[in-house]
This record gives sequence, structure tokens and C-alpha cells, in this order.
Amino acid sequence: MTMMKKIGLLGSTGSIGRNVLRVAETHPERFCLAYLTANTRVDELIAQSLKYRPQTAVIADEGGYAALCAGLAGTGIRCEAGAAALADIAQDGEADVVLNAIVGAAGMLPTLAAVKAGRDVALSNKESLVMAGELINHICRTSGARIFPVDSEHSAIWQCLGGEQDRDVEKIILTGSGGPFLRRDLSTFDTITPAEALRHPNWSMGAKITVDSATMFNKGLELIEAFHLFHLEPSRMEILIHPESIVHSMVQFRDGSVKAQLGVPDMKVPIQYALTYPEHLLSDWPRLDLAAVGTLHFEQPDLRRFPALELARSALEKGKTYPAVFNMANEQAVGRFLKGEISFPQITHAVRTALEAHEPLDSLSREDLMSLCKLN
Repeated sequence: MTMMKKIGLLGSTGSIGRNVLRVAETHPERFCLAYLTANTRVDELIAQSLKYRPQTAVIADEGGYAALCAGLAGTGIRCEAGAAALADIAQDGEADVVLNAIVGAAGMLPTLAAVKAGRDVALSNKESLVMAGELINHICRTSGARIFPVDSEHSAIWQCLGGEQDRDVEKIILTGSGGPFLRRDLSTFDTITPAEALRHPNWSMGAKITVDSATMFNKGLELIEAFHLFHLEPSRMEILIHPESIVHSMVQFRDGSVKAQLGVPDMKVPIQYALTYPEHLLSDWPRLDLAAVGTLHFEQPDLRRFPALELARSALEKGKTYPAVFNMANEQAVGRFLKGEISFPQITHAVRTALEAHEPLDSLSREDLMSLCKLN
């Protein structure tokens, strides 16, 4: 008999969180929710909690605590609030696996808390490994916790590596669509608006990650995340533009063979695999029709168009806390772009300036990493 798995879901009201709930409700015999958390969307968190009946609901914004308590009064669901409560529930909550779908550096502390407690983490929050990959891996070696990748690209690599020996891997190849501006005239990038940057051609995502896909900072973050997941030197990791988003990533072996993982652009598939590993659970998600797709295209990224890729590789090669600065400077610059305070190209300029000014700190120090979250 298959055991029921309790999921602790951090970030239940975002696009990944909603897809996690779709997976859970599709397989009620396999999954239940131990807890749900949200940042500010208290009304949605209340509705989700009433539907899925977790033991605990946590709202990070303490201003939403009263509304959360009122909305869940009489249900027996415990209510918590505040950023510290996210780390507490990740560490102490009654979950078999913690799925971290929080956006941005705010997800780092809950990941650290979960792995320190020996809990397996299905990780969508790539910033955790970008900011604190060295520390998280160090803790996992001691606690026995495992990281299961949720990003479609890293899930693809994970699946391609199944049954293979590390010594046989020549390189990994991350794919990216190139976003909405793959063919746009470079001379017009100064006029790109937030609304234009939020129109991704293939994926439906939150605002921050969608802008990151337009700049390809997202692929830069994934490069750094892949380093901490798969432990290959940067020279053995490549990025290719693949506009159709059908081949999610590939692994090349030393005999010249290449394995690729393909599928429709649907995050429910890698989410489900992270929760059911090593099983591919029967589901009715959309199937890939290669005949209908017809042709797949690949090309090298243009670094004039996507300078974020060069910045990411430089930060990774420098190591220490440069990747953390790469992430935090980008988070802040994207926020300013979405508010109309800076132009699209100035996102990259702001990150480059922050990296050039950075004096590296101890990447194994939780306190030093936390100090970078206040980067100006």
C-alpha cells in the first residue's frame, strides 16, 4: 500500500503553488497538505485552506493575521503570521516533504530551516541555492536532507542523469525560450515597458520570474542553481536558446550521446515528479504531440541581447557571495523596473554595478548571507 505523503507548501498562492495544489487534488489518495503559506494574499490563502484543510496556515504579512484568523475561525486550522513563522513551519511542521515555491530571496531561510531539520525539500525557489547553495549542501551532508528540483530545466537534467554515472557526463545543456524579445530590435530595448516584458510567449508565471525570463536573468540564476544541484564546473554547463520550450534541458555524455527530456510547457509535470520521485505517476496532463510541433529550433544566445548570462557566469566563477549579490541586485532592479523607475537595460546595469562594488563575504555564514538581503 502506498503511503499518503504530507506536503508542506510554502508559497501556495503563486503560480507554482497553485499548480502544486492541482497536483495534490488530482491524486487525493497520494497527497494531503500539512500547511499552506502565502505572502500577502490572505483571501486566497483562506479559500485554499478551507478547500484543502491543512493543519496550519501562515501569512507572512503580519497585517493579514487578523483576517486569516477570522476567515478560518472554527475550522481547527492553526493560524500563524510573520517571516519567522515561515522558517518555523518549514523546520517543525508535520510534512514529509517541504515544497518551497516562495519567490525571491525570502525563500532562503525556510529552505535552510527545512534542511537543517533533515526534511526533504522540493525546490522551486531557485534563489535558495543561488544565495546559499554552498551552505545548503553543507547542511544536507550532515542532516541527510535531500533537494528535489522543481524547475523544469533542472528536473529535466535530473531525469536525464537517472541511471548514469557521474564520470560519464561531459556537460549539461540548459535551454531557454529567449522570452518575448528574442527577435526585437536591440535599438528599441530602452523603450520596453513592463507590460511588454510580462508577455511571455510560452509560460504563465508571476511578474518577477516573467521579467527575469525576458532579460534571461532567470537562465543565469538557473546556471548557478545547476552548479549546486549537479556539481559540475561552470565550463561543463551550456545554455541554448530553444524558442518552443519543448526540450526542457539535455545532458551530453563523453561518448558523444545526448539525452533530452521533452514535454509540453506545463509545470505540473516537474512538480509531480519532484513529489513522486522515482515514480512517474499516471496523470491526465496534456501530452506532447511532436508531429503537431513539427520542428524544434536551437541557437546560441546573443550576449549583446542577454548580457545577464555573462554576468551570471562571472558571478559563479568568482564564487563566494558574488552569486548572492547577483540575485539580490536583480531582485531590486526588477522591482524598480516594474514600478517604472528604471528602463529595461538598466536592470543589467544595476546588477553589474553591484557586482563590481561587492567585497565578498563568507558563503557558509548564515548571518553574512542574510546581510546581503538588505543590499542597497
